[in-house]
Amino acid sequence: MNRTTRGPVVVGLLLAAGGGRRLGGRPKALLEHRGRPLVEHAARVLRDGGCDRVHVVLGAAAEEVRARAGLAGCTVTVNPGWTEGMGSSLRAGLGALTGTDADAALVLLVDQPGIGPEAVARVRAACRSRNALAAASYDGERGHPVLFGAERWADVVAGAVGDRGAREYLRARRDALTLVECSDVARAYDIDLPEDLRHLG
Repeated sequence: MNRTTRGPVVVGLLLAAGGGRRLGGRPKALLEHRGRPLVEHAARVLRDGGCDRVHVVLGAAAEEVRARAGLAGCTVTVNPGWTEGMGSSLRAGLGALTGTDADAALVLLVDQPGIGPEAVARVRAACRSRNALAAASYDGERGHPVLFGAERWADVVAGAVGDRGAREYLRARRDALTLVECSDVARAYDIDLPEDLRHLG
């Protein structure tokens, strides 16, 4: 089957480098959800949502995450600058995908277990070209996952600093952004504080 027939190649990009500072220094990738590390659950969500491949960016406790989490079939990049914030992990992930056959990257955060394959599939379906720009929305508010066509990566990387990630990039391009409503199939909470751990099964 040729490339045109099968559609764009969308790679799931999972940002899982955080050290969980507000969780007492417990790396988010290793938090347990349904009996397995959270990073493993999130990688499966991307795969089950239709991503052609899954690329995982690790940072805090990277070697322990590799040892404990089932990430077979995923490509792993370790971000040595993970303490700089999410922006550095987004740069590392998109940098690793640059020059591959990927037409777009669908970015998911490891600490949002309320987002499942249905939301991933909806946002992935919004990819029509290498210039695509789409994001899940929850009651009209932009959230994750976010899809960036490959033609946009260089500009996203240039602006990805600190914990802002691509927030400024997306804000400046509201008119080009396709919002995909997902509030009926997903919940966009984060696991940031000790009280948020109640969301983990």
